[in-house]
Amino acid sequence: MHSFPRTVAGAAGAAGAAWDADAMTVQSTSPRAGGYARGRATREEILDAAMRLFGDVGYHTTSLRDVAARVGISHPGLLHHFPTKAALLEAVLQRRDEVDGKAFDDDVAASGDFLEALARLADRNAARPGIVELYATLSAEATSPAHPAHDYFRARYVRVLAQTTAAFELLAAEGRLRPGLDAPTAGRLSVAGMDGLQVQWLMAADAPEGRVDMARAIRALHASFLV
Repeated sequence: MHSFPRTVAGAAGAAGAAWDADAMTVQSTSPRAGGYARGRATREEILDAAMRLFGDVGYHTTSLRDVAARVGISHPGLLHHFPTKAALLEAVLQRRDEVDGKAFDDDVAASGDFLEALARLADRNAARPGIVELYATLSAEATSPAHPAHDYFRARYVRVLAQTTAAFELLAAEGRLRPGLDAPTAGRLSVAGMDGLQVQWLMAADAPEGRVDMARAIRALHASFLV
């Protein structure tokens, strides 16, 4: 599933960006401060490793020991930061929301165009296949109600649909939505288009020269909704 910002998908917490900002403000050279900074750095490394592993082999296949080995720390050392795999998954998703949220908000502010911001999001995603694979893998796994990310992705889709539909409602009020197409349907088609394009893009990993241009395709899709 494509990544959306706080204004669209809602941030589940102040994870990624806040950690970076906090780390930058640590000026003390005391041993305690140094240990605090190292703890922050280790947490970031754990999240990076988990993000890659969840994307490569899926949440269920990845163990906490796998993540610890990738980072080069002990299993108990990882548990000091994340006591359960579900807690680690939640932190990974929160971090991605925080990072993507700021970029998307900046695009909306710069262009004043929600749909263009979605196209720019698709363009950014093309430069980070690991993130695209992570969300595609986890969102597919999370269709099971037993998956720890099920509620997260279900709520995310509700928020994404609501915000995207609201954007099309504004266009409809301006007389710009194609006759015969209502805003809720346009919103669902937009979300489906973004998700489907990402799957097509991932399927062509072994032939990158033939990969779909996701940003161009989503712009064309949105243009077909408008007059």
